[in-house]
Amino acid sequence: MTMEAQIKALVDKFNAKTEADENLRKEVEHLKKTVNIDLDTEKYSVKLENAKMFDFKADIIEDADVVVTSTPENFQKLLDGDLRPMRAYLTKKITIKGKIQDLMFLKKFF
Repeated sequence: MTMEAQIKALVDKFNAKTEADENLRKEVEHLKKTVNIDLDTEKYSVKLENAKMFDFKADIIEDADVVVTSTPENFQKLLDGDLRPMRAYLTKKITIKGKIQDLMFLKKFF
């Protein structure tokens, strides 16, 4: 599966979770965010509003609220569970720019 397809699957999984879990939906429904995922050779973006992620595309959004930067290899390890999110962050294999509240939201995404 391509990286684009894997990230799209994460978006779909998030949307299914928020639709099925009322508590999660209530927790994120007030958020309105734009997210960029910059993997150097691949760049993606998605928007969040009303507890739904939408407008996923292979492009970046100017002045996104949250920017996740990594390499395709490290991001794949993160998705596969071979690299723990906190370890990836502490070892700078993934960097995240945004408000601390936005970073806590990302935990729900993975």
